[in-house]
Amino acid sequence: MSVGIVMLVHTALNRAEQAARHWAAGGCPVVIHVDKMVDRKTYDAFANALSGVPNVEFSTRFKCEWGTWGIVAASQAASELMLSKFSFVRHVYLASGSCLPLRPVDELVEYLEARPRTDFIESATTSDVPWTVGGLDEERFTLRFPFSWKRHRLLFDRYVQIQRKLKLKRRVPNGLVPHMGSQWWCLTRQTLSAILQDPDRAEYDTYFKQVWIPDESYFQTLSRQYSTNIESRSLTLSKFDFQGKPHIFYDDHLQLLRRSDCFVARKIWPHADRLYEAFLTDTAGAMKRTEPNPGKIDRIFAKAVERRTRGRPGLYMQSRFPNEDWENGVTAAPYSVFQGFTELFENFEPWLAKATGARVHGHLFAPDRVYFADGRETIHGALSDSALVRDNNPSGFLTNLIWNTRGERQCFQFGPADTQIINWRMAKDHNAQISVISGAWSVPLFKSNLNFIDIRKQAALLQKIESEHLDVLRSPFSKARVRIWSMAEFIEAPMEPLQGILDEIGPQQARRLSEVPKMVDLSGFGQFLQNLKNQGMHPYLMGDFPVDRGPEGASKPPRKPYLVQ
Repeated sequence: MSVGIVMLVHTALNRAEQAARHWAAGGCPVVIHVDKMVDRKTYDAFANALSGVPNVEFSTRFKCEWGTWGIVAASQAASELMLSKFSFVRHVYLASGSCLPLRPVDELVEYLEARPRTDFIESATTSDVPWTVGGLDEERFTLRFPFSWKRHRLLFDRYVQIQRKLKLKRRVPNGLVPHMGSQWWCLTRQTLSAILQDPDRAEYDTYFKQVWIPDESYFQTLSRQYSTNIESRSLTLSKFDFQGKPHIFYDDHLQLLRRSDCFVARKIWPHADRLYEAFLTDTAGAMKRTEPNPGKIDRIFAKAVERRTRGRPGLYMQSRFPNEDWENGVTAAPYSVFQGFTELFENFEPWLAKATGARVHGHLFAPDRVYFADGRETIHGALSDSALVRDNNPSGFLTNLIWNTRGERQCFQFGPADTQIINWRMAKDHNAQISVISGAWSVPLFKSNLNFIDIRKQAALLQKIESEHLDVLRSPFSKARVRIWSMAEFIEAPMEPLQGILDEIGPQQARRLSEVPKMVDLSGFGQFLQNLKNQGMHPYLMGDFPVDRGPEGASKPPRKPYLVQ
């Protein structure tokens, strides 16, 4: 007994010829179906090249378009010719022109001879398969699909919508339970002939002609009617990406394919000369005789899919960039954002840099320019201090900054006068540590020499902006580590919140904080807020400041930073 090979060919006919000769040399009869879309001249040259090879036949040609009935019709015609022409064939193995035998043909023959009643076909119900891509599971069997998904996508989608809206459903033929699986199967003569000679075949064919992607369900469903022993797996190694597209194997996949221990693999790149040479001509380098186990390389493919879809945290690439929330982490490393601290403390930035060893920037999103640490005009990654360049893509600016400075903690200032488009990006970033002293933006206005009417207008605008920002930070969608204090609350006891912030950043010395930067003089600040109220503006973000209140312990002239012993 032997194995018959049915080959479906539509491209790279030179490689298909090479594979057909290899199968025939191993003692397997081959029936080839060539897609009718291949021009006659090319087809004739291909057929003439194989005309002298014994046990190679060509079946009636059909037009084979992805997802349509033509592929099933081609498989039927080639299988019928195989069964009628070669009576000694016990198993029929369906392959494509891009399939490559990985093990010697006699090993496949011996493997199947040891399992004369076993059908190898992936066959599972729609509720049991996790791999369907395209949003159609059960509906592919209950709706009609007269339009090509590739050539007439708009008509395809509109017709599906109409059927859903009108609640139109097709009747599944009696006794059939739709199954799905890989189109690359290996069936026994008994099962395959029973499918092809079924008295109800005309009814089944009529039904499956309107099923979407019938080559993944026709034989998979009907084999359940007649097979006495189904191994629900394919002997062909075929891997698909997260979009349902087949992985293509190249020369550098040689060792990977050998590890699979599979008999056949698809899809092989037509120019993978090294693969064809290793597996079709190098018998000594063939794989060991063992049970096919594609699961051995599943981990590698899973990692490849994860890298393609998720990537490295904070690194954006072509496959993920256009897709919102596809990032594997918004940024590459933790960073800290301070709002209101430079307004409340003198020389806060150099003090923070000394206390933590981090790189402390000014307002990176200021409207006029980017204030990098130490007054630099550029930073790692050729990021410039141009506000125009930054505002072209603020999110990209932030992710680039964190990515290019990995290994060094970045801190920067933020406020209601800055570009606010970055708000949600920071709030949804689990790497962000955001500390806010609400209402502190009023201190520069308090110290300014502006006309009071201008101060009131500016205060109303800044308070509105900061209020919206705080709503974002308090949103249930926020993933950042957020701390918010009102200005009045913070100055009551600044040591404790500063200690908590520095502990999270990671101080250079493992000891309690003994000093804080000098706080600005707030004498008369309470009266300033009252004046705003008197002018009709309600400053509520600062907290409760009595009219006669200044910072506790404040004295004139300003004293040095205090110590806690």
